[in-house]
Amino acid sequence: MPPRHRARVRRSVVFAAVTTAVLVTGSVAAGAYSLGRSPHAAPGAVSSAAPSASPSGTLDPQAAEAAVDLDTVLAAAVQPVVGQSDASLSVAVLDTGSGRSAVYGDETYDTASIVKVDILAALLLGAQDVGRSLTATEKTRASAMIRLSDNTAATALWQTIGGARGLDAANGRLGLGETAGADAWGLTQTTVRDQLALLQAVFGMDSVLSEASRTYLQGLMQQISTDQDWGVSAAGSGWALKNGWMPRTATGLWDINSIGRVSVDGGVCLVAVLSDGHATKEAGIALVEAAARKAVGSL
Repeated sequence: MPPRHRARVRRSVVFAAVTTAVLVTGSVAAGAYSLGRSPHAAPGAVSSAAPSASPSGTLDPQAAEAAVDLDTVLAAAVQPVVGQSDASLSVAVLDTGSGRSAVYGDETYDTASIVKVDILAALLLGAQDVGRSLTATEKTRASAMIRLSDNTAATALWQTIGGARGLDAANGRLGLGETAGADAWGLTQTTVRDQLALLQAVFGMDSVLSEASRTYLQGLMQQISTDQDWGVSAAGSGWALKNGWMPRTATGLWDINSIGRVSVDGGVCLVAVLSDGHATKEAGIALVEAAARKAVGSL
């Protein structure tokens, strides 16, 4: 498998304001949520307004919260964990109750098997377009692809959607502007911003995917086989997820990715963690889980 070439861009962060930041978690509305910021918004967009003082001279708590740069808060939480490894990692998180989101890392990664969620979303979108249900064969393959991460089933459905070209066309409608299909589906390139957008399309109500399509895909992501119950599921309960793992032939190092939804302290978060350069699969899983816990905790 040939090595890929991509720019490595690290986001610089400022920690001074983080120690005084106070975040108030919003309420969850039965799976429906409005976004306070798009996952594709520019870093720092949350802190565009300065906090205002009340007539008594005290700081307005709501204004103070709005002034917090959540990307900086997330970076402060995640960097100590990432700094203990030579691997590269990016993470994005969205609180579905408040709509607040944060992103750490701008790099592009191999999807490995997390692309299987994208493949099924593309298949469901295509079926919607012509007003049909999935065939029995497609459903069997979809179940094996998501629940068991079956590669043969994924390859068959990859061909059904039209390969990389079909995936890219569907992603244009799903809101994924930083993902590019590859000849081999596991080498599809993506970012955590796009994976957060994909999760919003699967779990949010404002989606080109119909309610029936979203419910079907969510159901499969809630039935991942027990040996694959790792990654973002470590950050909470009531999870629905898909993981991806792949050793690179050229380097012998591992790609480890995890995307999904978790429930934490009465709230619901969407989380995406992408990483590569791990010496072992186990080391990659440990780092991804630690980053997911930090990300959820930061909101």
